[in-house]
Amino acid sequence: MSAIALHARASDNFDAKLAQASAVLQQAARDHAALTSGSAPRISQASSLGAEDMVVSHLINALQLEIGIFVLETGMLHPETLDLLARLKATSRAPVEVFRPVDQAVLQFVKTEGQDAMYKSVALRKSCCEIRKMEPLARALAGKGAWITGLRREQSGARAEVPLIDRSDAARVKFNPLANWTWGDVWHFIALHKIAYNPLHDQFYPSIGCAPCTRAISLGEDFRAGRWWWENETAKECGLHVTPSGILEKAPA
Repeated sequence: MSAIALHARASDNFDAKLAQASAVLQQAARDHAALTSGSAPRISQASSLGAEDMVVSHLINALQLEIGIFVLETGMLHPETLDLLARLKATSRAPVEVFRPVDQAVLQFVKTEGQDAMYKSVALRKSCCEIRKMEPLARALAGKGAWITGLRREQSGARAEVPLIDRSDAARVKFNPLANWTWGDVWHFIALHKIAYNPLHDQFYPSIGCAPCTRAISLGEDFRAGRWWWENETAKECGLHVTPSGILEKAPA
């Protein structure tokens, strides 16, 4: 059964959620527009090419917003994810940039710790994430005053209080336009607009990251159970969405 057939169920207030998400994106584009004519916008969407991010990219393109999109190509992504990246680059009105880790850093890490180092300890897994994700992310966000994610409160307990607009980081604002959406809302929108998505979602991969660190989940398992499944639940973040204090962003009281 396809992910659309399995999950596409809109909330009763879906239209209001869509209007809210669109308004957040329009505000983001307006507040962080290019400072001078011809220069780049000071905001970009971070896309993992998951279902939520494909929805956000579609909205950016449909609303014709001056917001770029970037993808972290870690060197460990599934072939299906790379195929979707190529499709997004070919069809997106918004420019799509790809950031990769520093080759020498990857080679040195693998040489020292081994190809499967992520399974040996949380520290080594986080070191791998640092090289393959965090350092490229820093380059992607250089010079940006804000960024956009597909985070939703429903995704996990650690993300249950994600705000629509997060100002907890003094360096840049984070916009989470789908914070209030359910998984059913995401797939309803994908079905409605025939948005391309990763076929791994049809194979019970709700959350898709690097191939060695992602597996399919079973009925009844937590949404992110397939990410770093060998680790304690509290460790299951790569660092992309953790504040400088080390705590996942929280909604204001």
